[in-house]
Formats: sequence, structure tokens, C-alpha cells
Amino acid sequence: MDLEALIPELDFYASRSSGPGGQNVNKVNTKVELRFDVKNSSVLSEEEKNLLLVKLKTRINNEGILIITSQEDRSQLKNKENTIAKLYALITRALTPQKPRRPTRPTAASKLKRLTAKKKTGEKKSLRKPPLE
Repeated sequence: MDLEALIPELDFYASRSSGPGGQNVNKVNTKVELRFDVKNSSVLSEEEKNLLLVKLKTRINNEGILIITSQEDRSQLKNKENTIAKLYALITRALTPQKPRRPTRPTAASKLKRLTAKKKTGEKKSLRKPPLE
């Protein structure tokens, strides 16, 4: 999938950033909020949309809009670039298929090591008991 094709579907909103920055913070809108409508996207296939809605459900609101914000830099342009990079990273990670887990068994050596450690701990605890009369 070509991620560059997403750019026309992105909506950007700028607002005043919080945190340090002196007078600059009070007068310049450097915080950038990116909104991407996953449900109504023409670039993504239905399968990709469903996958994104499931995997990114904590970041997508009820209308199906993915919201990403950035306010790390003092420049609005850099924050805009940061939000686009975050979006690309989120989408690529969500759309890459997860490798199936192959169950493994513990080796004989690791089993023996665990049992000897348990035995040693048990002996240590038994030595703490007062002697029987």
C-alpha cells in the first residue's frame, strides 16, 4: 500500500501548545493535530480498514477518526511532519501480519537446573527450622 496517497485525506488542525516556551507558547499555534477518517478512506481496502479499526481501537473515536497530536517542536511544520511520521508508523505496524507463535518445550537441562534450584532453596529453608528434640 502506498502511504503517500493518504496525504490528501488528512486533516490538520493547529492550536496553542502547552508546556515551556515563554511568550512564544502564548502567541504561536505550534501544536498540530492530525485527523484521519479510517472508515471513509478511499485509499484503504475494506480489509485494511477493518484491520486498522480493530488494532487501533484505543486511538480511534466512535466516528472512526484516528487522531494523532504532536507538540514536541516549536515549529508547526516540524510538528506536522512528526504527526505524519507517527501515522505512517502506526499504519505500517498495524498492517504487517504478525508471525504465528510456535510453542516450544523446555530443554532437559533447563528442567534439571530448575529442579536443583528448587531443591537448594528447600534445603536452605529447612536449615532455618529449630532442631527436633
